[in-house]
Amino acid sequence: MAENEPRLVRLASILTQLQSKRIVTATEIAGRYNVSVRTIYRDIRALEQSGIPIVTEEGKGYSIMEGYTLPPVMFTQEEANALITAGQLISINRDASLSEHYQNAIMKVKSVLRWSQKERVDFLSSRIQIRNNSEQKTSNYLIKLQTAVINYQVVKIAYVSLQGQKSERCIEPFAMYTTHENWIMIAFCRLRRDFRAFRLDCIQEMEITEECFEPHKMTLEQYLEKCRKEFITTPDIPLSSD
Repeated sequence: MAENEPRLVRLASILTQLQSKRIVTATEIAGRYNVSVRTIYRDIRALEQSGIPIVTEEGKGYSIMEGYTLPPVMFTQEEANALITAGQLISINRDASLSEHYQNAIMKVKSVLRWSQKERVDFLSSRIQIRNNSEQKTSNYLIKLQTAVINYQVVKIAYVSLQGQKSERCIEPFAMYTTHENWIMIAFCRLRRDFRAFRLDCIQEMEITEECFEPHKMTLEQYLEKCRKEFITTPDIPLSSD
């Protein structure tokens, strides 16, 4: 039995991995568990034989049939601790929408923890304090903008730069990053016909439109490399001040 245990653990982990993404390749799975692709083929067959409806997309990878639900994921104590700590860090973030949605998500996570874990998690929460000079939330747009990034939706914003210049823009959200607890959005600005970076706390009004744009043929890494080549030290310069 002990001889078979590593494979059983791997099979359970593969199920979790399949739930985490729409498509997972055999090479990706094999690399994670340091086994051969042929071994993963056997693992996938074993999962299918056990009744898990795994869909194979030729040339792409594997997914679990849409609508099929698996039993709740079981967290280790260390994983539960990490989630609670992340929650404390997120709670001081300046974007209200991130804090709100994370708290809703963490409540669902807690619902699948064992009773003994819940007691330890509650105890840990009472013993962690993340200090911050100001608890004021400076934006409430992060979650909606993340959705716009995923769905390639055009966004209209009323923006005030750090220099106090007001403007109205139609932008194509591209990527996001955080600095000093504030969020920066990289987007293609239709007014300037180029990529710009916008601080979320400088957005005064925002509307997610029904219009979709063509995905930009560039990754975030390529964008950052382009910035470096143009001798821009950080991608939030200029902060749409022009």
